[in-house]
Amino acid sequence: MVINTLYVKYFQKSKIFLYPLLGIKRGSSVVPVETFISWGEKYTPEDAKLICLYDIREDAEYRNFEKTILLKHNRLHDYIVYENQSVFVFDFQDFKEDWNYFVNGKYSKLKDSTKERILGFFERYSGNYIYIYSYLYPNKWFERYAEILNVDVNLLKEVGELCNIPDLEKECLEIKVADLENINILT
Repeated sequence: MVINTLYVKYFQKSKIFLYPLLGIKRGSSVVPVETFISWGEKYTPEDAKLICLYDIREDAEYRNFEKTILLKHNRLHDYIVYENQSVFVFDFQDFKEDWNYFVNGKYSKLKDSTKERILGFFERYSGNYIYIYSYLYPNKWFERYAEILNVDVNLLKEVGELCNIPDLEKECLEIKVADLENINILT
């Protein structure tokens, strides 16, 4: 596969670089609507939490996936039902170094084992795979990107990365849920 154009629209970086680290196999119809790295004042990027928002479905496949995969996941930190959606929060404290590289847009600095897990999630001959590969291993791609962008290759080498940093506003979940621990029930 060859890269001939570049992504110009923003894409959710947490879905590409962090969600694959959960080890959830591709191929299920149960996928998050979106993923985030913060949630209002509840979680900040420094907390190293991946927040996955799912539409609740009533079919057997969803219920089984939720019960056997999501609710039993060893990284599960928090689970909240909000209207017709579920929010699953996964803890990435043990990935703190790679998490910090991710937040700062230093994808090429991720550990090789982390990069391989990310790449292993995507179909090898898909259009997305080659782009993600170029973000994780930019040294092999500086000249091609410089050609497409019509810039000096040294400029890209100086920057060191081929993918922009996560937009912290777009990577923030913006729904409000009552904090049940702070609600006083009148009896």
